[in-house]
Amino acid sequence: MQAVDWLGFVGVFQILLAYFLNVTDKVLNTSLIFILLNLIGATMACIASILLDYLPFIILEGIWALIALYSLIKYKKPNI
Repeated sequence: MQAVDWLGFVGVFQILLAYFLNVTDKVLNTSLIFILLNLIGATMACIASILLDYLPFIILEGIWALIALYSLIKYKKPNI
């Protein structure tokens, strides 16, 4: 496997780990670890998809990362 394959593999693993932890009630979908696993994982998978020039997954992972980034910003905002 090449470096780009490992980058994508680790990114997808993080996304799947976040999902697994959530469905097994180990983390909430509003917890920081869930948000960061999704954000970092989707960003890594998006970069791998860009390097592989595979547009469908660039779109998928890019949007996934943006949604996770939105969740992180929302998480960090103090409740008023």
